[in-house]
Amino acid sequence: MRSIETVTLDDARRVIAAGEEEAARQGQPVNIAVVDVGGVLVAHIRQDQAWIGSVDVAINKAFSARAFDVSTGGLGENAQPGGQFYGIQDSNHGRIMIFAGGVPLMSGDSVVGAVGVSGGTGEQDQAVATAAAAAL
Repeated sequence: MRSIETVTLDDARRVIAAGEEEAARQGQPVNIAVVDVGGVLVAHIRQDQAWIGSVDVAINKAFSARAFDVSTGGLGENAQPGGQFYGIQDSNHGRIMIFAGGVPLMSGDSVVGAVGVSGGTGEQDQAVATAAAAAL
């Protein structure tokens, strides 16, 4: 049987901690979610004062980044009218997020999970997600 590498809870905690540091640096409270290689939630935090409505958005950004192994910002660029993924946000029971803040987590050349961030602007969410992913 072949073994599949995936993020662990310790990995998720490290990723989230790095994201929290970046969010604190920005002064913008966010939700940060980490999913494993199967797209299943491993860990989530909602910083004090972060929007309640962003809980599901962060989780779904992480799911989307893992489901398609691409950043959600990149997915969104291709989901515009005339793009190859136009309408993709309606798939997977509406779980697909097509705006910045979801990033695959890599181990070498392999995707092992993803992180999703929601609560700030797209640029803020992407910066937090990028910093979080770098901690893996």
